[in-house]
Amino acid sequence: MSDLLTQPTTKRGIISWMFFDWAAQPFFTVVLTFIFGPYFASRLVDDPTAGQAAWGYTVTISGIIIALLSPVMGAIADASGARKKWIGFFATIKISALMLLWFAAPGSALWLPMLCIILATIAAEFSIVFNDSMMPRLVSKEDVGRLSNSAWGLGYAGGLIALFIVLLLLAGNPTTGKTLIGLTPLFGLDPAVGEDARVTGPLAASWYLLFILPMFLFTPDTRSGLSLAAAVKTGLFELRSTLIELKQRTPILKFLAARMLYQDGINGLLALGGTFAAGMFGWKTVEMGIYGILLLVVAIFGCYFAGKLDVRLGSKKVVSISLVCLIIATLGIVSTGPGYTLFGLLQLSTADNGGLFATAAEKAYIVFGLLIGLVFGPAQASSRSYLARSVSLDEAGRYFGLYALAGRATSFLAPMSVATVTVLTNSARLGMCALIVFLAIGFLLLLAAPYPAVNKPLKTSVG
Repeated sequence: MSDLLTQPTTKRGIISWMFFDWAAQPFFTVVLTFIFGPYFASRLVDDPTAGQAAWGYTVTISGIIIALLSPVMGAIADASGARKKWIGFFATIKISALMLLWFAAPGSALWLPMLCIILATIAAEFSIVFNDSMMPRLVSKEDVGRLSNSAWGLGYAGGLIALFIVLLLLAGNPTTGKTLIGLTPLFGLDPAVGEDARVTGPLAASWYLLFILPMFLFTPDTRSGLSLAAAVKTGLFELRSTLIELKQRTPILKFLAARMLYQDGINGLLALGGTFAAGMFGWKTVEMGIYGILLLVVAIFGCYFAGKLDVRLGSKKVVSISLVCLIIATLGIVSTGPGYTLFGLLQLSTADNGGLFATAAEKAYIVFGLLIGLVFGPAQASSRSYLARSVSLDEAGRYFGLYALAGRATSFLAPMSVATVTVLTNSARLGMCALIVFLAIGFLLLLAAPYPAVNKPLKTSVG
């Protein structure tokens, strides 16, 4: 848009933008994936199967809302120019919802934690739309892959530190009442009533509030001079024009269709993989936290090397390699159970050697989990740079809104498929197998998508 005004970008501004991922990741790490999510499924309710189903439907509801409204948010971002005010608005919702998770005690009604997770997830994802659309203005197209993977890796580092805080200082063992290093939990947190997991909501909220401040202070924003009402009106008009235009931009359409499915599989794997392990092996907060730490450590290295590969090989090859590894790893975890792996082709000892991850099956599960940790970051970070290389600056918001739609339009299908198959078969293992279908079809569609996803430029409808 010709009337957009942009402040100059500095190195400090770029680093501050990267800190958004650092600020946002603990919510996904300690709340959704490794601590509160498994607590919701295995301890908040008595039946782990019913807990996994309820968690799956929670993810489903938030995914539908995100899918419907993300393109609208992206279009408004382009029309209004300013991203920060929207990120601030959604930060208020996210922080408030996370604080309320403290009241999700065992045996309490499920509606409050379900509502809080839905609101926090929606606010988090809408904020990501606005944040991602800032990226193409910060660096050249040649460097967006390195920037995207570096920011993603920094986010995992933030999630890793948050996990350490939970395990070393906050989460006590239900048997001993002590943390992983033998300390009494801070604030007198009692694991017997779930306070070790419930505290992750306020922790993630406080972390987010603190570490998004550099982005607000130092990262350049844009503005168009339009009022809020005019920006919304213009944004909705632009969205309609973009959807019509998308039919002619076949390369982008093919990429978004592929991402629609493989990101659905990734989202489901991250949201439900922890609850699956907790239900199968009886892992509590400490075991889930250590498992999360292992995955995040390899994830940081994965993003570091993927950033280099993205520059050398291109985003498409990085995403493709990552998806193949995710399919193999998911097959591995669903094929593992007490006393066996690879669907029983490899029998394992059932002896409990004591300590954490004491059985051979648990160790096998961790090996497959580490492969997931190595590549699930690059799969998403290089997808982000794939699109950034494929659009112009004045359309970044709209297309990152569609990008979020592609990551969420069918996001209800994967968790709903897992939840429904789990209920119908009374088997969490068969439910998790549904994720492989989404990853595999998405990978096949990606192979047919051009890279970069560009064709003859089209004139924008507003300018």
